[in-house]
Amino acid sequence: MPRTRQTDDQPVTLRRRILRAAFEEFMQRGYAGTSTLDIASRAKVSKRDLYAEFGSKHAMLEACIAERAERMRLPLQLPAPRDRDGLVTTLMTFGATLLREAARPEVIAVYRLAIGEAEHSPDIARTLDTLGRAQTRQALSRLFVHSQSVGLIGPGNAGDMAEDFIALLWRGNLLMRLQLGTVAVPSAKECERRAENAAHSLLKLYPIPTA
Repeated sequence: MPRTRQTDDQPVTLRRRILRAAFEEFMQRGYAGTSTLDIASRAKVSKRDLYAEFGSKHAMLEACIAERAERMRLPLQLPAPRDRDGLVTTLMTFGATLLREAARPEVIAVYRLAIGEAEHSPDIARTLDTLGRAQTRQALSRLFVHSQSVGLIGPGNAGDMAEDFIALLWRGNLLMRLQLGTVAVPSAKECERRAENAAHSLLKLYPIPTA
């Protein structure tokens, strides 16, 4: 665990400088190809200062991913829709925001880091999943539970609905293709189009039963 000192603001500034340098080195050289000396040199700190803040290179990688995963978190309190159109609007807004944030180059870079270390450090991928995908899924699940209770969407498991909606947003393996660098980052208009299609497709998957 990184050492916490509370004498003044210097440790916070130092920690952020080290994390920024570490992330830049990991992106440039890869995790295995980056040494603590590389990070210390880029951050313009001594290795002693580096180890005072982080116990190891691995701890720096975890902190880099956790910090950026935290930035990926969307507002988790979704407005409760009153009618079918309101549900579509909420899903469209949420979906477009999720796509824009998750497709940012720095976020894709975090995914690549986590994937590259998944075999040796599965806890890194779990950190990313917990702070990013899991909380998004929970927020959507709560929305679908409410929507079912007021008759805006048909029966089904709310967690499955959340998974289906996210999958519809990324239709065509967009996330994987972004990670591979084979497609450009989607524009705001493209994110809105995908979110609208996903919202309407989801409602077709879970129709309201007719009498």
